[in-house]
Parts: sequence; structure tokens; C-alpha cells
Amino acid sequence: MNFKDKIDSGRLPEHVAVIMDGNGRWAKKKGNQRIFGHKNGIKAVRDVVEGAAELNIKYLTLYAFSTENWNRPKQEVDALMGLLVSTIESEEKTLMKNNVRLLAIGNINGLPKDVAANLNKLIDKTSENKGLSLILALNYSARWEILNAIKNIVEQNKKEDFDVNKIDADFFESYLNTKNIPDPDLLIRTSGEYRISNFLIWQIAYAELYFTKVLWPDFRKINLYEAIIDYQTRERRFGQISEQLN
Repeated sequence: MNFKDKIDSGRLPEHVAVIMDGNGRWAKKKGNQRIFGHKNGIKAVRDVVEGAAELNIKYLTLYAFSTENWNRPKQEVDALMGLLVSTIESEEKTLMKNNVRLLAIGNINGLPKDVAANLNKLIDKTSENKGLSLILALNYSARWEILNAIKNIVEQNKKEDFDVNKIDADFFESYLNTKNIPDPDLLIRTSGEYRISNFLIWQIAYAELYFTKVLWPDFRKINLYEAIIDYQTRERRFGQISEQLN
């Protein structure tokens, strides 16, 4: 029995989120520049998207570029932006073939114009697809998202008679980038680091966290299966006790 056969199809996470970490270290180990790791990380993206689609997971969010990543050396940032454009252009046929719908969260308007244009074009092209929803977090940070939500709430509700008690969790979530996306059930981080790195802080309040030492360019379907098998051993209580669940 292989790892895939051990997965209970009736207890799959609806939404898996991934912090794709370790590209630079992977490249350094091989004596190459960091962008070499990012290029090889695309292979991992393809494999994991395919694996998630085969399992009928509904949502997969990949942390592709954070707002803090702009602080990296300009050469690396420029190379990453170019890689994003070429990857988006090359993946259209694959997404359409596999019925994958592309979405994006983050400050998309803050991306270079060619990146944003290609991204929005592919989002429109795949909008009618009914399979896996692949969500790219680009120019994203959770703190930015939360502050942006607060600003929009204030801006759009300036009426003097606005009742602040109207602001409950559901109201606040309607102003987040992920307003039409269910919260992640499982968060995976690669490379052996044990931190969230400003990713979906509100949304992962009850997510199961899975950390692996595998560097992102080496991550494959089997590693996704291992994470899901581990997820299925967890008891998700959401504040209750075991007896209440049983």
C-alpha cells in the first residue's frame, strides 16, 4: 500500500495552504544562485497542484511572494518577477486541461504591470473551471490584509449612525481578500522552519500545522500525501472536548 492509498477520502482537508520555503538554500547546496532554486520550485508547484487535484481537494493556496520579499536583493526580485510572468504564461494550457480555477490574494495592483496583467488574464480565462481552486498569494502579508480590511471598513461606513456592534467575525471576514474562500484546514511549511511568516494569520486560527524539513524544490506528491495522512490523525475540537465530538 502506498501513501496515497492510506488517505481517507472522506476526511480530506477542504483547503490546504502552503508556505513554500527553502528555494534559496536548495540552490546554495547545489552551488547555484538563489533564482536556480526558484526555477526548480516550479516543478514542485506543478506536482503538488496535480496531487491536490487528483485527491479532489477543493482549495490550494500557495504563498508565492510576500510584501517583505521586496526587501531582497533587487537582482533576485527582478528575476522572480520575470519568472512569474513566464510561468503564468506557460501554465495556461495545463490549468485549462485540468479544470483548475486560478485566483490571487494580496496587493495585486502593487505588482509590476506585466505580472498583474498576465495574472488577471489567466484568472479571467480559468474563471469558469470547476475543479481545484488554486490561490496564489502574491505581494501578500496577513498584517497588510488585516490593516487593509480595517481601512476599507472605516472608508465604506463613514455614516455617523453606523453601529460598531455590527462588526462581528463574519462582517470583518467579508472585507478580507479571502472573503469567498473557506479557511485553511491544513497549513504546510517546508524547509524545517517553525514560523508562520505573516501568512493568513486570521484564517489559520484553527488550521492544523504541519512542518517538514523537505526544501520546497524537493517537495512532491508523496510529501503532500504524508502531510494529509498526518492531518487525518489529528482530532479537531474547535474549543470543544473529545466527548462532545463523539
